[in-house]
Amino acid sequence: MEFAIIPNIEKIYYPILALIGVPGNLVVIVILSRGKCGLSNCITRYLVAMAVADLFVIIFDVIFYEINSIYFSYTFLDYTPVCSLNIALLLTAIDCSVWLTVTFTFDRLIAIHCQKMRKRYCTERTATIIIATVFVLITIENIPFYFEIEHQEIIDNIKWFCSVKSNLSNLPIWVAYFFFDITLTPFLPFVLIVLLNALTVQHIIQANDVRKGLRRSKNCDDPNDPEMENRRKSIILLLAISTCFILLWMTSFVHFVCTQFAGIQFMLTDYSDPFAIMEHTGYMLQRLSSCTNTIIYAVAQSRFREELKKIVKYPCTLIKFATS
Repeated sequence: MEFAIIPNIEKIYYPILALIGVPGNLVVIVILSRGKCGLSNCITRYLVAMAVADLFVIIFDVIFYEINSIYFSYTFLDYTPVCSLNIALLLTAIDCSVWLTVTFTFDRLIAIHCQKMRKRYCTERTATIIIATVFVLITIENIPFYFEIEHQEIIDNIKWFCSVKSNLSNLPIWVAYFFFDITLTPFLPFVLIVLLNALTVQHIIQANDVRKGLRRSKNCDDPNDPEMENRRKSIILLLAISTCFILLWMTSFVHFVCTQFAGIQFMLTDYSDPFAIMEHTGYMLQRLSSCTNTIIYAVAQSRFREELKKIVKYPCTLIKFATS
């Protein structure tokens, strides 16, 4: 018996994700770019870049790929050259989103753990260089995917739809490249984020114990410690983003491990197969990670909430001004 529950969920899930993800990420970009959330320029650069990458994931992956394939057929996006380009772009956007999360996590580790290196590394200029480097390298790494695609059918001399060339699985260089790509995302980032967060939490606990000891030795009666409060807010933001990434990518990560060590194939369409259910569920959760940062910022950052309220109230203010 074939279960159609996953395709039916996808028909509802992806349009809702697009309706939330596009305006949500646009709002994040606008608010953070104004620089009024009390975050350093370095942190702001990373968060804005992550929001841009997430926005591109929603556009190229959710809208142009998933929603187009579910609700439309024989559109401009289904021309083989356009389809091939969109696949390369959506893979680039996903990889950028993932690796910008890794670089942001590493930046916060340096800021907390390496005080001497912090002044040189945790700067707006360094963040800009790292973001640009990530974008360029990942774009280059995903270029071969454009050339792995061939048409599925030809109608009136026009090539339609996309499928992976059948002879690629017999080429050792392509097999090696494919293994390198899936190791690059999601295996390596997943491991790095878990490791970096563990090191960060360990150092924070040790640093807080030392600071509390120093304050006691100086007989400091003031319970408020601005340094620890700033550190706490920064770490809450970091751990919220990283934990959300880990949880939403966990299913895809487990499926990736299964494909490598249990001989399970990708892109299964038999929805009675538990691995097909796992794969498609993992994709849905993975794409959800491109919409969650807005909620995280709203919960963790009081100034972000204030700026968000101003944006929500702005149309009402314009209407009142126009009618007065």
